[in-house]
Amino acid sequence: MNPLQILRIALRALTRNKMRSFLTMLGVIIGVGAVIAMVAIGEGAKARVEQSFAAMGTNLLIIMPGASTSGGAMGGFGSAPTLTWDDVRAIQNECPSVKAAAPALRSNAQLLSEEMNWSVSVQGTTPEYFIARNWPAELGTTFSQSDVDVGTKVIVLGATTASKLFGPSSNPVGQTIRVKNIPFEVIGVAAKKGQSPMGQDYDDTAFIPVTTFQQKIQGGLQKYMNGTIFVAAQPGEVAKAQVEVTALLRDRHHLLAGQDDDFSIRSLAEIAGAQAEGTKTFTTLLASVAAVSLLVGGIGIMNIMLVSVTERTREIGVRMAIGAKPRHILAQFLAEALTLSMFGGMIGVLAGTWAAGYLARQFGWQTLIRPDITIIAVAFSAGVGIVFGMYPARKASKLDPIQALRFE
Repeated sequence: MNPLQILRIALRALTRNKMRSFLTMLGVIIGVGAVIAMVAIGEGAKARVEQSFAAMGTNLLIIMPGASTSGGAMGGFGSAPTLTWDDVRAIQNECPSVKAAAPALRSNAQLLSEEMNWSVSVQGTTPEYFIARNWPAELGTTFSQSDVDVGTKVIVLGATTASKLFGPSSNPVGQTIRVKNIPFEVIGVAAKKGQSPMGQDYDDTAFIPVTTFQQKIQGGLQKYMNGTIFVAAQPGEVAKAQVEVTALLRDRHHLLAGQDDDFSIRSLAEIAGAQAEGTKTFTTLLASVAAVSLLVGGIGIMNIMLVSVTERTREIGVRMAIGAKPRHILAQFLAEALTLSMFGGMIGVLAGTWAAGYLARQFGWQTLIRPDITIIAVAFSAGVGIVFGMYPARKASKLDPIQALRFE
């Protein structure tokens, strides 16, 4: 018997009891569908985390000032000014692994256009900030070093801020807005960044030259800076840059061996890696739980095939009596089990894809269908059919033809 004949006989046998065959496949359909849907949700969550950190910049180091102590009570990092303006220049010039370093001073302020007003976090920084954050202007341009040197009253708006002040799809470049009643010219709108992993809108902000910030928005601390330093490492050299910056700052701050750092460095690459590992574990857990239902479906296939062997004992005896060999009987019942699992797997892929899309629409989740997982799920369902169909098929192939013909 050739494989085509075996398949035709298997299909004919299965179509005799359509409802039973469908119910047998249902376990596999649910199992494969659950695997596809759960992995799609998990991969979507992972992709969303990766996108959020990519927007922030995974090659980014954030340096915060040290902690203050008052009456035995320790403040958190950033409560004591320990970083200086010279530190920023030294990091930029003396660390080979550093691509760009920029200060970031922040203050909440009310921005007023001709018709609207909006409260945002205004940041005082330098042109290197836009390089470090990989944040170009979508409209207009960002400010230059000459703007910083002179203290020009120019401002770059985030996409959300521009939309709130001037309306969606507007071009505010060249317009004048007021920051704390001080007029600033809008020279650019930054490209959209999206949200952080914590839900913060990166685009709800505005940027002005750091010198203008100190003169007009918030006074400075002379040689100390009242803010943080953003450092972009060269590609693939985040860990090396962190080591270089740490050594440089400890040397500049005259810290002895054994003394704690009077600053804190946060690596977004490490945070992103931890987040990705967490979502990977979550995805694996979901897929494992879903795979259990696929195994249950395989047990259902074995159960039905055993029942089928019992019901068709006389048929098996007749086939053997007219020349069918044990391997032919084995192949026939194995083909039936494989057909049930394969059709169930393919229907399960469609069901899982639909379920993932439905959940995404209902709850606003992001899903990602991975072709390799789809192929693995179908292959796994085929493997389930072979494994759980082998025992009933072997049992059928070992029947005694004489005893089978006498079976009632």
